Amino acid sequence: MHTAPTFVFVHGAFANSFSFAPLGAELALLGHRSAAVDLPGHGFEATYPAAYQAPQDLDALAAEPGSIKGITLADNAARVIDILERAKRNGPTVLVAHSRGGVTATAVANARPELIDRIVYVSAWCPVELAVGDYYTQPEMAGVDPGAFAATLVGDPGALGLLRTNFRTADPAALAAFKRAFAADLTDDEFRVFLNTFQPDENLDAGTSADRAQAASWGRVPRTYVRLAADASLPLAVQDRMIREADALTPDNPFDVRTLEGSHLGWLVHPRPAAELLADLAVR
Repeated sequence: MHTAPTFVFVHGAFANSFSFAPLGAELALLGHRSAAVDLPGHGFEATYPAAYQAPQDLDALAAEPGSIKGITLADNAARVIDILERAKRNGPTVLVAHSRGGVTATAVANARPELIDRIVYVSAWCPVELAVGDYYTQPEMAGVDPGAFAATLVGDPGALGLLRTNFRTADPAALAAFKRAFAADLTDDEFRVFLNTFQPDENLDAGTSADRAQAASWGRVPRTYVRLAADASLPLAVQDRMIREADALTPDNPFDVRTLEGSHLGWLVHPRPAAELLADLAVR
């Protein structure tokens, strides 16, 4: 059995395993295995209606069904648990979550902590005292405009049973809002390349108060929080609050805290520092 860990990557909202390809390559060059998960309804399971192509038909897109309808947080957790069970046969596992993927990683650690040798949140949601949605009402999120992307939403989420966003918009104001929130430190071309890896649909289940970190299970897993210093969509104040809450929940097992410079997406476009950080964790 290998003693080096397998890194298992969990993506955020509207994303997929593709965004981890450059990071996986950098880790491979450092001698480490990794596996990027596509959560249910993501990657090649995603729906890309013809109306999403150019020229777009937004009226038709607003009514098209999507494969991610009905997918739950429990479904996401089950997918990751299956991957971890397979990876665990080869040695230790390090579960690495980004953004909304932290909600799934927390649910996995609540359910099957024995499958994870370390959990790493990279500017990821780690709900402890509140459900994820409730953090948006807190002072730490005061600078984040929840309606900034309203113009790019397509269709009625209640009727569709999913969130649909038009990432292929050419609206300069919408593109500028996306770039400010997620990728202010990238070039326009880098930003648009990443934007075109996003899929239009996301599920509606971001968890409830029942899905917060549990001391008896999640709290047993060694953990690292990687702060992204210039993240405008999940600001440092929110990242630090979740770190404090988690440490208060399990003071005998606090976060190992690291910091990377850059935006919410920059570390995936220029992944060498992140790969070196993860490689360092592998020898701990």
